[in-house]
Amino acid sequence: MGRAEVRKAQQQRGARRAPSGHGEGNGSAGKRSGIGRFFTWKKVLGTFLGGILLLMTAAVVLYFSVNEPSDPNKLAVQQSNTYKWSDGTVMARVGETNRSIVPIDKIPEDVRTAFIAIENKSFYQDRGIDVMGLARGLFNTATGKGKAGGSTITQQYVKNYYLTQDQSATRKLRELVISLKVDQRLEKNDILAGYLNTNFYGRNAYGIQAAAQAYYGVDADKLTLEQGAYLAAVIQAPSQYDWATAGPNGKNLVMIRFNAVLDNMVEMGKLDEAKRKAVVFQEPIKPKPTPGMDGQKGYLVQAAEAEMNRQKITDAEIAAGGWEITLNIDKKKQDALEKAVNEELESKLDRKDTKNRPQDQSVQAGATSVDPKTGAIVAMYGGTGLADKDRSNALREDYQPGSTFKPVVLASALETGATTQSGKPITPNALYDGTSKRPVVGSKIPFNPQNQDDKDFGKEITVQEATNFSVNSVYAQMIVDVTPPAVKKTALALGMRDREGWPEDKPAMSLGTMSANTVEMAAVYATLDNHGKKVTPTIIKSAVHKDREYTPEAPIGGQAVSRQTADTVTKVLTGVVNEGSGSKVKSSAYEAAGKTGTTESNVAGWFTGYTPELVTVVAMFGEEPGTHKQVTLTGTAGGGRAGGSSFPAEIWKTYTLAALKGAKTGEFDVSEAEMGAPQAPSRSASPSPTPSPSASPTPPPSSSSPPASSPSPTKSATKSPDPTKSTTKSPDPTKSTTKSPDPSNKPPDPPLFPQNPER
Repeated sequence: MGRAEVRKAQQQRGARRAPSGHGEGNGSAGKRSGIGRFFTWKKVLGTFLGGILLLMTAAVVLYFSVNEPSDPNKLAVQQSNTYKWSDGTVMARVGETNRSIVPIDKIPEDVRTAFIAIENKSFYQDRGIDVMGLARGLFNTATGKGKAGGSTITQQYVKNYYLTQDQSATRKLRELVISLKVDQRLEKNDILAGYLNTNFYGRNAYGIQAAAQAYYGVDADKLTLEQGAYLAAVIQAPSQYDWATAGPNGKNLVMIRFNAVLDNMVEMGKLDEAKRKAVVFQEPIKPKPTPGMDGQKGYLVQAAEAEMNRQKITDAEIAAGGWEITLNIDKKKQDALEKAVNEELESKLDRKDTKNRPQDQSVQAGATSVDPKTGAIVAMYGGTGLADKDRSNALREDYQPGSTFKPVVLASALETGATTQSGKPITPNALYDGTSKRPVVGSKIPFNPQNQDDKDFGKEITVQEATNFSVNSVYAQMIVDVTPPAVKKTALALGMRDREGWPEDKPAMSLGTMSANTVEMAAVYATLDNHGKKVTPTIIKSAVHKDREYTPEAPIGGQAVSRQTADTVTKVLTGVVNEGSGSKVKSSAYEAAGKTGTTESNVAGWFTGYTPELVTVVAMFGEEPGTHKQVTLTGTAGGGRAGGSSFPAEIWKTYTLAALKGAKTGEFDVSEAEMGAPQAPSRSASPSPTPSPSASPTPPPSSSSPPASSPSPTKSATKSPDPTKSTTKSPDPTKSTTKSPDPSNKPPDPPLFPQNPER
């Protein structure tokens, strides 16, 4: 075949391969179509290599444009934080630096290795940055597994010594470049010494020497492996991991890190396996209060810092100083709360008489007061002072709220439209069996709690009456009717926090067997007071820093429960104050709603109450001195059972009268409350013993208060609800299932019962 024939054959084959739709002779037969023309392998490879070259160029420019600072960041370690009352006057200044520099040879090798093991195992091999660790940290951030980590010891030293705690990308880039330069200039041991001497360890301790003194009362050169391992573990979150103030979760987390320190040392070949097994955690000593943190100031600062932690401001950022923090705390209300606790509790205790008044040594009190319209925490009581009690009782989460949880069960029943076992709607007028130790019906988990003093309240009593006198058997059945998971969902919506140990599938939850603190319970009741709109109590009004932005928690949110639900529960709780176990706080100076609470074995007593203007939670805890062991409050001040209607209620009333003095108080607007249709008893109830309104040695409701099942009374001199909307009227007084407490018959102190015998 000649050349001409070959060329002709090739042209014909090319024409046959040309895609359809192209005109003849237009020159497009051999061209790619669509997106393929833009993404050839040559273009992709070229773009990739170009990007790499661009990044390398940027890195070189960045490296030479960022200079290593010649001086340490003195401002970061010398500034104090200023805390102010709500009116702008200064409450305290915190942050005088507690630091002593020690050379590396004064720090035991085991202690040095402990920090390397948990923070940067490749410290002696890396060049100041850990590329794989950095990539892992960025991946964790991108996938929602936490903030970017991967910082080497060199990077942390650079941040502490030269830079700030700012979390910006610019600061992070500078940190990386300076770390590379510092690693080239300094010996590794010099970097390690700088790191150990600049860390913040909590307890106002900067550096390993101050930390050794603050946590173990020794100099750094006397630290043991056990002590060093704890200090290495605690630096991640000092306020949360400090053994003296940590809650159960904090202790669990710091022990995980403590054990990781030792296990990593074994893995690195720096600790013998047999020696590791013999290591026993050494509990640190009790912390000393910071100067200027006398009275309640230290507790208020604790609460403010805890709130900042929730807003992702770390302990190190706070400790670096430069903050001007204005609290929502009203100085006058704060003074009134402290005075109320002193008058109604502390003055009646004899903490020195350990022989005749042993229970007085165990009594702890905590309280939180909130404005329900703004969410502002206007007063808080944490204890007798940091020198006596280094952990705020207002914030502690290791005690149960007892029967102050029952209104949550009722709110959930109303919100979900739950019905009784007979199919009738659960309302304040719904009927339940008030027999003590009555087994619940419809639960896979058996439960038959006894009422206080083992009282029977009749076969058919209303929910209103059961709330007035905190009848356990009724609320145990009610939570089964609503279902525990639904009640938990309502509790979280109202402001409680989910935590380990919540008995979400058990009817015992109705008696408040989860843990909570006074701030959480204030959130629940403030939300009810605010017609169901979510209230998140906040102690910080504003926090200003020249290098850091801070946005306070949003105090008022959306509708947590309907207004009808909230108003109905509020109306029911006015009955507790006017006619039930909370009658001790009744006053003509305000209208109040509330609930008493006493936990199993009387280890805690609560009174949570509110007026339209103020929500206050007062709690008492029994804690064995020197430990966190829970002990009974029975015998406090030489008396009997110390339930929610005793000291907590007395403190609440004294404080509320003082806090509202001079203010125009109003009545609850519960116009949307729905009490439900009265339900006719299915049979005549048999007579039952007289119900006791309180477990504490308090007087029963006055004779002017009507029996719980009587017809609507005339309006009394107090600011009680509209009698036409009585929360406790019965359809037929001849069918009453309970008797009014006999004013002349004061109940004796009851024995302790195994199943939360409050009330």
